[in-house]
Amino acid sequence: MIKKQIEIQIPNGLEARPVALLVQVASQYESDIFIEHGDKSVNAKSIMGMMSLGLTTGEKVTIIADGSDEEAAIKDLEKYLTSE
Repeated sequence: MIKKQIEIQIPNGLEARPVALLVQVASQYESDIFIEHGDKSVNAKSIMGMMSLGLTTGEKVTIIADGSDEEAAIKDLEKYLTSE
């Protein structure tokens, strides 16, 4: 299992379209992937779960990946969430 804290740098935060793209990135991996923010942890492969976090630019989240391709999953999710 890998955990990594990152700061969201997507210009308008995680609105509907960016969340859908995030879920697409996460769904490419077999690993279990979760995003933690505050006291909430949601499955990164769930559009409704991710929307429920209401994340905005500048907020810090922790990405957790557990599985055979966890390193690649963390790397790609970090790349997506920190793209400007």
